[in-house]
Amino acid sequence: MAELTFPIRGLHKGFPAGKQPDNTSRDMNNVRPYFDGKAVGGQRDGLAKWSTDQIGDAEQPVVAMCSVSTVA
Repeated sequence: MAELTFPIRGLHKGFPAGKQPDNTSRDMNNVRPYFDGKAVGGQRDGLAKWSTDQIGDAEQPVVAMCSVSTVA
């Protein structure tokens, strides 16, 4: 039985999946292998809000609203 380990050496796209170097992965998204100097393997924190503008504020008034429904 094959043993699976967390890819603490990170993303590596230089070789096909069958010849991947040890402790690497071809497909990682939003992952951090280390936190505070320890190998933990977990999801990265989310990013800050990209905008502080609020819809419906004085600069961005709501101009139209609609409702859509279906009849089956």
